[in-house]
Amino acid sequence: MKGRNLKAVGWTFALTLAGTFLLLNLTSGEKKLSEQVRREYALHDPQYQRALGVMLGPPITDGNRFEALYNGDQIFPPMLAAIRGARESITFETYIYWSGDIGKAFADALAERARAGVKVHVLLDWMGSAKVDETFIREMEAAGVEIRKFHKPDWYDFARMNNRTHRKLLVVDGRIGFTGGVGIAPAWTGRAQDAEHWRDSHFKVEGPVVAQMQAVFMDNWIKVTGDVLHGKRYFPAIEALPGGRAQMFSSSPSGGSESMHLMYLLSIAAATRTIDLSSAYFVPDDLTVDALVAALQRGVRVRIITPGPIMDSQTVRGASRAAWGPLLEAGAQMSEYQPTMFHCKVFTVDGLLVSVGSTNFDNRSFRLNDEANLNIYDEAFARAQTAQFEVDLGHSRRLTLEAWRDRPMGEKLMEHLASLLSAQL
Repeated sequence: MKGRNLKAVGWTFALTLAGTFLLLNLTSGEKKLSEQVRREYALHDPQYQRALGVMLGPPITDGNRFEALYNGDQIFPPMLAAIRGARESITFETYIYWSGDIGKAFADALAERARAGVKVHVLLDWMGSAKVDETFIREMEAAGVEIRKFHKPDWYDFARMNNRTHRKLLVVDGRIGFTGGVGIAPAWTGRAQDAEHWRDSHFKVEGPVVAQMQAVFMDNWIKVTGDVLHGKRYFPAIEALPGGRAQMFSSSPSGGSESMHLMYLLSIAAATRTIDLSSAYFVPDDLTVDALVAALQRGVRVRIITPGPIMDSQTVRGASRAAWGPLLEAGAQMSEYQPTMFHCKVFTVDGLLVSVGSTNFDNRSFRLNDEANLNIYDEAFARAQTAQFEVDLGHSRRLTLEAWRDRPMGEKLMEHLASLLSAQL
């Protein structure tokens, strides 16, 4: 009898522990946005930028230069060249860092600069870098690279592993920045030429906004290390360049988890003419769907590209498709990229705003992850991104409302089941 009682106590304790773990992982502890954002101004109205620069994000800076880089063959060489040219400091935060030749190329370049006396700081997400080749880590640390893992779980705090840094930031000498969707893994190499090489976009930045990119890196570096990196090595004076306006926008469950979500909702509400969204993981919540439908109803053209059948998560694809009904009924143009995995995260509105970075249109990005986006306000840059969007559209298959309604019952069932997990996707 006593043994049975002890066993019952043990099971009760185990179930309680498991229940507590799930509860902590499935809730953020913050209030969620619950009301649709009203349209108070148009995107070209100065009040729009005032709201984003004062209410939500850092001030919008003038005099920044931007360069769009498409796929690994264009993305990695400038990043590696910037690292190899570093003289003072390198700060690098990424979600995915795995292995292969590209992983070794980054490890070698970072290690060489550390040996040359450059201060090199690397912040990897614990979960996202789980496949990293440990020889790369040892090589870099032996050379003097300071490497830390974000939210490595402890036995007393497993819940924090659900809060991941999904940010993708590289800042060299406090003057050159890179951000976008790319991870350090073989899938991102090449030119999106086949199913093994993904389609993605990354962006090189120069100008005063790079200091804001550095500050976003420092936010998580301090969380993990408690060490404050400052001074001219990291924050030099940066003169304005001929170029556009920009701000580096970030969000985190530990402080303002709804900021990124609200930035998108305010931008959708301010749209007057066009919204083009390239989204690797598009699982919109009800507020986002309602905002997009309202934009469509006032005459805004909405075009969205998501991954097609070649995708790293069929669960996400199913949950995404389950939410398309109201958008298709309202007239949204929904297209799926066909040649390979589509990993882009680019949001262009009214030929002025281009928001690029790590953020996906899903609950994980809006409420669970640490994210960072560069908001660019520049008509010439927006035109170029619209042109690239239309190139990608040419490699995509549009799904009509009729085709969506007529998809097989088995697909509908699986998509519905996948949508039940949308809070964690």
